[in-house]
Amino acid sequence: MDEEYDVIVLGTGLTECILSGLLSVEGKKVLHMDRNDYYGGDSASLNLTQLYRKFRPDQAVPAELGRDRDYAVDLIPKFIIASGELTRILVHTDVTRYLEFKQIAGSYVYRDGKISKVPSTEMEAVKSPLMGLFEKRRAKKFFEFLQGWKDEDPATHQGIDLDKNTMAQVYEKFGLEPGTQDFIGHAMALYLDDDYKTKPARPAYERIVLYTSSMARYGKSPYIYPLYGLGELPQAFARLSAIYGGTYMLDKSIDEIITDADGKFIGVRSGTETVKAKQVVGDPSYFGAGKSADGGKVRVVEEGKVIRAICFLKHPIPGTDDSDSAQIIIPQNQVGRRNDIYIAMVSSTHNVCAKDVYVAIVSTIVETDRPEQEIVPGLQLLGPIYDKFISVTSLYTPTSSGESDNIFITRSYDATSHFETVVDDVNHVWKRVMGKDLVLKKREVEVEA
Repeated sequence: MDEEYDVIVLGTGLTECILSGLLSVEGKKVLHMDRNDYYGGDSASLNLTQLYRKFRPDQAVPAELGRDRDYAVDLIPKFIIASGELTRILVHTDVTRYLEFKQIAGSYVYRDGKISKVPSTEMEAVKSPLMGLFEKRRAKKFFEFLQGWKDEDPATHQGIDLDKNTMAQVYEKFGLEPGTQDFIGHAMALYLDDDYKTKPARPAYERIVLYTSSMARYGKSPYIYPLYGLGELPQAFARLSAIYGGTYMLDKSIDEIITDADGKFIGVRSGTETVKAKQVVGDPSYFGAGKSADGGKVRVVEEGKVIRAICFLKHPIPGTDDSDSAQIIIPQNQVGRRNDIYIAMVSSTHNVCAKDVYVAIVSTIVETDRPEQEIVPGLQLLGPIYDKFISVTSLYTPTSSGESDNIFITRSYDATSHFETVVDDVNHVWKRVMGKDLVLKKREVEVEA
C-alpha cells in the first residue's frame, strides 16, 4: 500500500463507482476502498442474511421466504429512466455488457383515494380516469405545445417564454385543473414538491419531454431496472475501473484522512498502513457524517432525512393489473404533505426475491418527528404486508467544493425515484476534481430491455 495514486475513492456506492470508472478510463491511477465486505455502500442490494443482519441482528431469517441467494433487496429504491443521463453513461462506457435490464411494467399515480395508470399511449390517455373529457382536450393541446416547441421558431412559442414564464403561468394558459397539474408535475416531471411552479418553466418542460421520450422508447413505462437488483450497477462500474487499471480493496477500515499543515489532502490511513494520493473522493460517511467534526472541521451537513420501508408482500399491489413491477407516486397535495410519497415494486421476474414474493419500497422525505406515520398512505395501498424493514436516513451534503483541499465529497442518495440527481452529482464532482466538464462521446446504442 505504499505506492502513490492520483485519486483514492472511498465507498463503493453508485456515485463513487461511476466516478472511479470514468477516472480510470481517463487514465488516472485509482485506488478504491470500502469498509464493507460488499459493493454498493448505501446503494447496495442485500441477500436475506445481510438484510436481517442489518435490520434485525437478533432474529433468524424465516424459512418460508425461500433461499438466501434468491434475494437482492435494494436499500435505496430507484429506477432508471430509459432516455435519461444514467442510460447515456451506461451506453457510453459500454458498462451495459455486464448488465441485463427489464422494463418496469407500469407507472401509477394516486388521486382521490385510488391509483390510476399514468397513460403511456394515446389510447390509454383517452380512456384514463385521471381527466374528464374537456380536460383531456386541454391536456392534449398542452402536450402538443411541448412536443412542437422549437427554441428557434417563435411561431411554436404561443407567446410563452420558457426562461421567463413560470410553470404555473404555462398551466394557466392551457387552463389545466389542479389535479392534472399534480399528475403532470409529479408523475411525469417527477418533482417531489410544488416549488417548481413558481420557477421558470424550462426545466419542467425538459423533464416532461424526457419522460415522454422514455415512455416512447419501450412503451408500458419509462423505467428500466437491472436484473439481480440495483447493487449490480456499482459493481459493473467497478469492473470498468478494474479493466483500466483501478485497484479495489473491500473490508478495509478507513481510520483517518490525513492532511498537511495547510489542511490539504495527503493520504488515507487504514490500521497501521497509510496510502498517499493527490486527491480523494468519497461518500459522506467517510467524512464525519453523523459524528462530531474531526479536528474541528465540519465537512458535511445534514440537509434532511428520508424514511424508507422495505416491504415483503405475497401478492402484487392491488389495482396494478397484477403487474410484476410498478412505480406509484402519491402527490403531496393528495395527502396534505409538502413532499410526495413514492412506492417502487419489483419481484422475482427481476431476480431479486423468491417466486411469489414481491418487494415494495415506500419512501418519502421526513417532515415530522413521527416519520412512520408519514408513509401510512403508501403502506395502505400495498394490501397485507408479510414483513417490513424501516430505515430513517440522513441526507448529507458537503460544506465545501473540495478544490482548496483536494477532498471531494459526494451527496447522499435523495428521495427521488430515479437516478438523474445521482448523475448530476457525478457531473459536479467530476468538474471539481478534473477542472473541466464531463463530456461523453455520443454512441447510439439501445439498452436491451
